[in-house]
Amino acid sequence: MPLTNGDVGTSGPQLAPDNKVLNHASALEFLKNEYKHRDGLDISTLLDSKTNGGLTYGDFLVLPGYIAFPASEVALDTRVTKRISLKTPLLSSPMDTVTEHSMAIHMALLGGLGVIHHNCSAEDQAEMVRKVKRFENGFILDPVVLSPTTTVSEAKQLKEKWGFGGFPVTENGTLRSKLVGMITTRDIQFHPTPSDPVTSVMSTDLVTAPSGTTLAEANAVLSKSKKGKLPIVDSSHNLISLLSRSDLMKNLHYPLASKLPHSKQLICAAAIGTRPEDKDRLQKLADAGLDIVVLDSSQGNSIFQIEMVKYIKEKYPELDVIGGNVVTVAQAANLIAAGVDGLRIGMGSGSACITQEVMAVGRPQATAVYNVSSFAARFGVPCIADGGVQNVGHIVKGLALGASTVMMGGLLAGTTESPGKYFMGREGQLVKTYRGMGSIDAMEDKKAGSSAQGAVKSDAGKARYFSEGDRLLVAQGVSGSVLDKGPVTKFVPYLLAGLQHSLQDIGMKSLTALREGVRNGEVRFELRTVSAQAEGNVHGLHSFDKKLYS
Repeated sequence: MPLTNGDVGTSGPQLAPDNKVLNHASALEFLKNEYKHRDGLDISTLLDSKTNGGLTYGDFLVLPGYIAFPASEVALDTRVTKRISLKTPLLSSPMDTVTEHSMAIHMALLGGLGVIHHNCSAEDQAEMVRKVKRFENGFILDPVVLSPTTTVSEAKQLKEKWGFGGFPVTENGTLRSKLVGMITTRDIQFHPTPSDPVTSVMSTDLVTAPSGTTLAEANAVLSKSKKGKLPIVDSSHNLISLLSRSDLMKNLHYPLASKLPHSKQLICAAAIGTRPEDKDRLQKLADAGLDIVVLDSSQGNSIFQIEMVKYIKEKYPELDVIGGNVVTVAQAANLIAAGVDGLRIGMGSGSACITQEVMAVGRPQATAVYNVSSFAARFGVPCIADGGVQNVGHIVKGLALGASTVMMGGLLAGTTESPGKYFMGREGQLVKTYRGMGSIDAMEDKKAGSSAQGAVKSDAGKARYFSEGDRLLVAQGVSGSVLDKGPVTKFVPYLLAGLQHSLQDIGMKSLTALREGVRNGEVRFELRTVSAQAEGNVHGLHSFDKKLYS
């Protein structure tokens, strides 16, 4: 009895034309021989402005590849400048509601980099740089040293200033003087007489290591002792350097930390403008230990920035210089010729930026990143995709288009480490202040100057948008708020895990492999219509809770 349901047999409807079904084992060979045109588009076809216009990150998708490895094996190493590499490709923006010392420290601990804003006095910015540089060390070559006459009260003040309470005490109160004791927080915390000298409470039962001890050997001695600090002394017991147990623990907890190989200090970047007074600011930052200076301008292709790049490269050859912002090849060429070590790409694409709307100048971010980074790569100059990043997918797309790193402002503004203020929103949600540096609030902020009289002329908002001499300020940014995202130590690992899983889906085991795959056409793309964009987001639900990570 013939089956009328569930059995196609030989008489049912067929999928193959002319009922010619090929052997399944020949599928790969058939694909190779018969399908000459691969799925999707290569990068140059996708970003052809004459055909597709200017594209943003939401206008396209990356097509999936072949998975042959776990996501945990995806390597995210990348360059941020010609000389400096990072373990992860994430940067925080130099905005006064995003990056101060706390954000810079934690971004560096997590393998990225925080760029300290300059909408403050030069002294305050230099102090933030010092806090980043002192947060973690190998051998501390310039420890804070106390003299025997230092009082308990003064030691407490130093603890409040530097954020740590362990200080060596030497005969002369200087390095390379005879070590006589160590002061810790426990020694001074409850001492009843603030005027007493530290010699009355300091510890003299010290564990030391001789000069010439390697970092690995010193860490081994420190791990076996119950001390918080390990002084390194010469044959005459003079203090040479110091090693901290807290730094040893940081090495264990933050294995990806962005550190200089010789000093083991965290890498620190800070922004400045291109005005004559910024040269004085830069001197203070360099004295504080700055590693990377970012020239902060909405339009970097100016005589002011070109001259500043040349000045820095001549006077501070040890500093790496990142120029920008740029969105065209012509802009990039001028800064590359001037000697920049990196470029920032983006104009008007930030979440709190209205430059494209108000000035009618800028470029869609995806198109800008591809064109500029392709050109800069020919000269070995890494590029930062700065702006337009709202989620993990946008980070992936910026990197696929050729950026070495991605800079985030609004995405990090709601985290605990950002300097904005918390308050309750209209719907009872915890939110934090966030503003564009081109907003009226930022341009009128008086804390940028060293005095009230000079402050209005000195703020970073006006300088970034060439508005110092304007009698009427024209806003290129807005002020607002963003939802609380919790600590960076949880949010950034979520971004990195998402990035690794995305590269796994694409079939690329590293950022280097991703860039090579894009260049040779192995990684493919697809344009998205408006309907496709709607389909790719949550749809068809009465209500939903969008929890990003746990």
